[in-house]
Amino acid sequence: MSSPASLLFIIDPLTTLNPKKDSTIAMMEAAQKRGIRVGVIEDGGLAWSQADGVTGAVKWLHVDMLGHPWWMVRGESRLPLKSAGAVVMRKDPPFDAEFVAATWLLEQAEREGAVVLNKPSALRDHNEKFSIAQFQQFTVPTVVTRRPQDVRDFVDAHGLVILKPLDGMGGESIFRLQQGDPNIGVILETVTQRGRRTVMVQRYIPDIADGDKRVLLIAGQAVPYALARLPKAGEHRGNLAAGGTARAQPLSVRDSEIAGTLAPTLFARGLFLVGLDIIGDYLTEVNVTSPTCFREIEMQTGFDVAGLFIDQLMQLPQMAGRTGGGA
Repeated sequence: MSSPASLLFIIDPLTTLNPKKDSTIAMMEAAQKRGIRVGVIEDGGLAWSQADGVTGAVKWLHVDMLGHPWWMVRGESRLPLKSAGAVVMRKDPPFDAEFVAATWLLEQAEREGAVVLNKPSALRDHNEKFSIAQFQQFTVPTVVTRRPQDVRDFVDAHGLVILKPLDGMGGESIFRLQQGDPNIGVILETVTQRGRRTVMVQRYIPDIADGDKRVLLIAGQAVPYALARLPKAGEHRGNLAAGGTARAQPLSVRDSEIAGTLAPTLFARGLFLVGLDIIGDYLTEVNVTSPTCFREIEMQTGFDVAGLFIDQLMQLPQMAGRTGGGA
């Protein structure tokens, strides 16, 4: 007799997840409500051998949002990933050598028959900052370089700019620079590591005052609400991790235009879940590793983002007839 469908989530340690805000937990809860077995593989739990292929150290969970903690482990097993219904990669950045190694393992699991979302090769190929270069009709003037003089020239040309590393997250190491800034030398030395680290420089977008909007794409379609992350007083970053506040709102006409253009292209590349960052009318980032904001959108609008994610996942053609392994 076949076992019910299962989903495996590759995550950071369970103890680091915040049940009130974490989108991965929202996904787990939505899956459990639909009778799907939920398992997690914590960071470092993947392995490969000739005998077993790619396996994961799985903890099978029961999610209880009223419990302390919010999860209960109902069994543990070493499971070949190909025997699960699907594997959802939700490891947070940094996008370092270990993250890349995980994508290698997951890509091998695909060859063995596993369904992995987002597609491991697509995770590697889509830098969350630089991917906007593929959609220049929606961007402000931008330069990607490791040469400090290129940054200085860009500042002179545009007056006020945003400088950020290509591998940052959560608003980390984002600077606002303006022409004549007496600190520009030390900032460039620090962020470019004296010309050894590539950075992105973008013309400043004043509309940041109205929020850095997160627009979610699921299975090639846009969620109808964006989450505008508003900077706190005296801050130029809207990231919630940097102290911003959140306001859910319907997509604007421009938001819908950007999302409608990117969604089918990215989905065709194996990016099932994407978080676009839009400031004003401009695309600033394409987030593919572990996009968030499910909880905030649902709490403010009632729209069940996690439920949509699970329902769309289970309708994928490659999911037809699949059952999941278990403890």
